[in-house]
Amino acid sequence: MSAPQGTDVIEDMPAMEVDLTVVVPAYNEERRLGPTLDAIVAHLSEDAGRFGQWELIVVDDGSTDGTREVVRAAAARDRRVQLVTSPRNRGKGHALRLGVAASYGRRVLVTDADLAAPIEELERLDKALADGQAAAIGSRATPGATIGTHQHRLRELLGRAGNFLIRRVAVPGIRDTQCGFKLFDGDRAREAFAASRLNGWGIDVEVLQHFRRSGWPVAEVPVRWSHQPGSKVRPFDYGRVLTELTVLKLRAAGPADVLAATLFLLMAVTLYSGRWIGPDSRYLPDSLQDQNQWEWFFAVTADSVRHLHNPLFSTLQGFPDGVNLMANTVMLGLSVPFAPVTLLFGPAVSLTLVMTLGLAATAAAWYWLIVKRVVRQRGAAFLGAALAAFAPPMVSHANAHPNFMILFMMPLIIDRALRLCSGTRVVRDGVVLGLMATYQIFLGEEPLLLASTGMALFALAYAVVRPAVAKASWRPLLKGMAVAAAVCLPIVAFPLYWQFAGPQSYKSVLHGDNAGNSPLALLSFAERSLVAGNAANANSLSLNPTEQNAFYGWPLVALAFTIVLRLWDRALVKALAFTAVAAALLSLGPKVRVPLTDVVLPGPWAVLSDKPLFESVIEGRVAMICAPALGMLVALAFERLVHTRSLGTQYLGMVAVAAALIPLVPAPLRTVDRVDVPAFVADGTWKSYVGRGESVVPVPLPDPGNAEALHWQTTADLAFPLPGGYFNGPWGKDRTGIYGASPRYTSNLLRDVRYTGVAPVIGKNWRAQARMDLAYWKAGVLVLAPQPNQDPLRKTVDKLVGHPATWTHGVWLWNLDGHGNFTP
Repeated sequence: MSAPQGTDVIEDMPAMEVDLTVVVPAYNEERRLGPTLDAIVAHLSEDAGRFGQWELIVVDDGSTDGTREVVRAAAARDRRVQLVTSPRNRGKGHALRLGVAASYGRRVLVTDADLAAPIEELERLDKALADGQAAAIGSRATPGATIGTHQHRLRELLGRAGNFLIRRVAVPGIRDTQCGFKLFDGDRAREAFAASRLNGWGIDVEVLQHFRRSGWPVAEVPVRWSHQPGSKVRPFDYGRVLTELTVLKLRAAGPADVLAATLFLLMAVTLYSGRWIGPDSRYLPDSLQDQNQWEWFFAVTADSVRHLHNPLFSTLQGFPDGVNLMANTVMLGLSVPFAPVTLLFGPAVSLTLVMTLGLAATAAAWYWLIVKRVVRQRGAAFLGAALAAFAPPMVSHANAHPNFMILFMMPLIIDRALRLCSGTRVVRDGVVLGLMATYQIFLGEEPLLLASTGMALFALAYAVVRPAVAKASWRPLLKGMAVAAAVCLPIVAFPLYWQFAGPQSYKSVLHGDNAGNSPLALLSFAERSLVAGNAANANSLSLNPTEQNAFYGWPLVALAFTIVLRLWDRALVKALAFTAVAAALLSLGPKVRVPLTDVVLPGPWAVLSDKPLFESVIEGRVAMICAPALGMLVALAFERLVHTRSLGTQYLGMVAVAAALIPLVPAPLRTVDRVDVPAFVADGTWKSYVGRGESVVPVPLPDPGNAEALHWQTTADLAFPLPGGYFNGPWGKDRTGIYGASPRYTSNLLRDVRYTGVAPVIGKNWRAQARMDLAYWKAGVLVLAPQPNQDPLRKTVDKLVGHPATWTHGVWLWNLDGHGNFTP
């Protein structure tokens, strides 16, 4: 038989009544295939009445050796052996799809070319089908299975880990999805394989999922199995299976879902458009110094990955004491995976990419949760998710705090907790929840704490309005949470120990007596609101542009109140309303000043303000919990409006929703040209002045108010350490958390000159103290870049060092010997 090049070919395939078809995929199996075919033919021929009419189909998947000749030789001996060929190698999945499509058997057995499970094991699978199963899959993991020759120990462990993930994620309840020995009802097999889309190893899982969705019973049957040399399956192929299944799931998304995800990405790109114009040359001024800090976090993590250093600690800032990175917001869950991007393109590009994709992913995750749990109408879900992810507090944090706006794990955690309440697969869901919580800890602990607070508020309210549901849910929920804790704690135990008891750890970070929101902030508009933004008013009601944690606007608050009144009969609405109101009240802080008066009342946050973990929270951030709650309320209302029959009600409702949401649409984040790195650093001149173990000391030292020196350091590929810096670290005997390094006399003096512009009188005591501080910092060079008040700063350092500065490559510098002494 001949066929056009590039098409699949079925050789000598007559139509007939067949009781059993055996399908064997083969790729470059010239050496092993002959004995396999002989064994199958011999076994099926031993008892002609046992299996009835049978056929053996070998699918050659584009082999480049003599595989086809082996099959043709076997076919010459027995016409029941047939060959299907593929012009090129496309994978096991494609080969099985071809073979099953060419089959005629009432039952179809698929087996690998190495016959790791002997053909005699067909008896066991056949008995399961005779008992009413639609499929019987050979298993190496069920009781009764025996393994003759084992794989290499490492290979076996990796394979088990991969198979565990597949079981938990894709086909719960089946212990061994990847054993290549499976018997199917013929018609159902042809339907399932015809519906499959995967060409790789993932087709096994895809077909089993099809059987599950169709309600066709599947039995897992223990078999004898032996590892065969030359196996085509590698341990890391299990990861490929998970990737294939993920891609398949994404392809299954409907057009509306794809459109929603695309719009979320466009919204995120628009928000960060100023950065994307030139990631390395543009700066977000409303981030204050946080952009420098976060780029340093990504750079130091990538450097740790490249050199296999401890990613939880660094002495590149705060030299020589160092920085406890686990006690800072380094977001290892993203900075580690994106380390290759950081190393290739720099931390500015990497951070911009992470923040853009992370914001879009967060919106998509909220959309997924709302569609799954709240509404079915896609437009309603889009509005709700857009509000949850792009609400004014989120946009404010989008300037500077990726850990507070990259929250794609939160909807997944919420959904998994709700699954636990059903009590169907408590252990499985508990394990998954534990892994999710673990990952979120490496994305941000404070957001997880706030999300847990919101979930607790919602659960409390729902339990009050639906006590029967709460009574049925609390046992599986607690059991699942115990399982989650058992999974999570061993993984995070050491990182958390390092965070709270390791070098440069601290007890708590104090934010002042009251960092709560003003009641007016809940009703006002944020600075970056495109239509109604008011920078002066927003800044007067917030700590700074990165902490505008409320600002939902009075129209949205009024709309939410109306929605709650109209839909009050729904338990979900009551619980969401309580969650939003409680979070808003908590966000007011321990002391609440009544607007336009001098009256100060105790706030509900006072109950939590001194509790462990909560003592370090900026209480105004609790209002961020309101965003998803309000988003879900808007989604419920919009869905009701879409389905209402009254055109007047629909029109007025849509106008009200638009009036509430349009004022909150964010403008693109403001960007400015970045301050150039001095040529002294950029061109590498510093290398002539700094010896091994010495530091570069900027004048004044970098601190949370001016951390531009961190940009110098990342530009120089972190090749020199810096004293001072912008991070959280300990201060004093009590190890109280502060922003920046522990102050020293000289660093305080230089900071004061920077802000006041006044050069103080320098005597012997100041010079002696400066020499001690410079020796402590192991200063190789003092560097003064052009800046406001640079003249009094230069005069002050001249007197401290005892020698005038030298102008070199765009900076004033003083060369030191690492012991605090001037070196000409």
